[in-house]
Amino acid sequence: MIVIHHNPDCGTSRNVLNIIKASGYEPVVIEYLKEGWTKPQLLGLFSAANLTVKAALRVTKSPAKELGLLEESVTDDTILEAMLEHPILVNRPIVCTIKGIKLCRPSETVLDLLERHPVGEFYKEDGQALSNLS
Repeated sequence: MIVIHHNPDCGTSRNVLNIIKASGYEPVVIEYLKEGWTKPQLLGLFSAANLTVKAALRVTKSPAKELGLLEESVTDDTILEAMLEHPILVNRPIVCTIKGIKLCRPSETVLDLLERHPVGEFYKEDGQALSNLS
């Protein structure tokens, strides 16, 4: 089973989802902007993906700066609470497979989590060819 924490408005997230599907999988898609997060869920995902809370914080196209979350003195607990209130603050997509859990940025990172890869040529939305296929 493959789970993707997905934002359909994000090109990287769409690319990752398309790579997974082109590889022959039907993932469980969690639209976290609709479903939100729980604190244990975030802590578990970040730990499994070897991410710090600050590394998982989305800083562009998010309210992180306006909320004062980019200051050095901001604690992980403050960031986590903000992520619960504003799910867009969590960087994405986060993909979970039997091979592990990763923040899949850039999109090719998902290939490390898949047993099968797309066959033949695969292009991202921007027309860039996906490399590392085998």
